[in-house]
Amino acid sequence: MGKNRLEAFSDGVLAIIITIMVLELKVPHSAEIAALADLLPVFLTYVLSFVYLGIYWNNHHHMLHTVSRVSGGILWANLHLLFWLSLFPFATGWMGENHFAAVPTATYGFVLLMAAIAYWLLQRAIIVTQGGDSLLARAVGRDFKGKMSPLFYLAAIPAAFVAPAISEFLYVAVALMWLIPDRRIERVVDSREGEPQ
Repeated sequence: MGKNRLEAFSDGVLAIIITIMVLELKVPHSAEIAALADLLPVFLTYVLSFVYLGIYWNNHHHMLHTVSRVSGGILWANLHLLFWLSLFPFATGWMGENHFAAVPTATYGFVLLMAAIAYWLLQRAIIVTQGGDSLLARAVGRDFKGKMSPLFYLAAIPAAFVAPAISEFLYVAVALMWLIPDRRIERVVDSREGEPQ
């Protein structure tokens, strides 16, 4: 089975998730600049989640470049990832509306953790389907960032009950870590395209 429908469906779901998040930004009923102050936590969580969704979309796009055929396992692993990403609007809104209170901040971290695990499971499903010597297997290698991210989330979840600012720092740190483009897959795909046929 080809990958075009998987890519199109995933892109559509991510576009809907972003749309839902932006619709959660409520317009102030005042024309004063001070009216924006109450919206700042909601806006900041929106920006953070938008960056995370952009990172997932970018990496998902690159990862699917390595796929030659799609199995049922890949389809289900992709749906599993989309499920956790679809919870971003809820977790984002809850944390922002409650000005980074402990439980919503910890819940946000839990959703991030589950999305990271789901992404890893999709990656593994692709490697299993394509083989241990596949492009993705070669590109992923030791996957330092992929292993560090869940550890940051695991630290951030209980930290939210001590000092939510620590959790927020860890969430931003992971986003910044992934914001730097990951060129591993591009390098492997480019090297394959340079090989003589």
